[in-house]
Amino acid sequence: MGFFSDFKASLMKGDVLSLATAVVIGGAFGKIVGSAVDDVIMPIVGLITGGVDFTTKFITLDGNSYPDLAAAKTAGAAVITYGNLVQAIINFVIISFFIFVVLRAAEKAKKKEEVAAPAAPAGPTQEELLTQIRDLLKK
Repeated sequence: MGFFSDFKASLMKGDVLSLATAVVIGGAFGKIVGSAVDDVIMPIVGLITGGVDFTTKFITLDGNSYPDLAAAKTAGAAVITYGNLVQAIINFVIISFFIFVVLRAAEKAKKKEEVAAPAAPAGPTQEELLTQIRDLLKK
């Protein structure tokens, strides 16, 4: 019974719950950023590069040429789809930038909270309290 109670206590610690929450939020954030990359940024990149769709770029290893990736795969050719790597690198850079912006905004907000929180007024020192007690005792 000790194993399960230790396991339950471990799960109930704040660190594990915070980590689980972060993983779930991170997954949702990844979907948002993925949509931003696929639906907003990559069309702009495609426009800048003249309509190039990186995911369709490939090299065949058998020396034959094919009109597109689908035709090469249908023919059973061994292909290296370097365009997928380029797309993944672009996604990584963009996602890293988004995360950097969010973390920087969070740090600035945290600093503002720290500055905005007034310092607690200092209470009387031990000597001052003893002096007050002595004075009260004299009365």
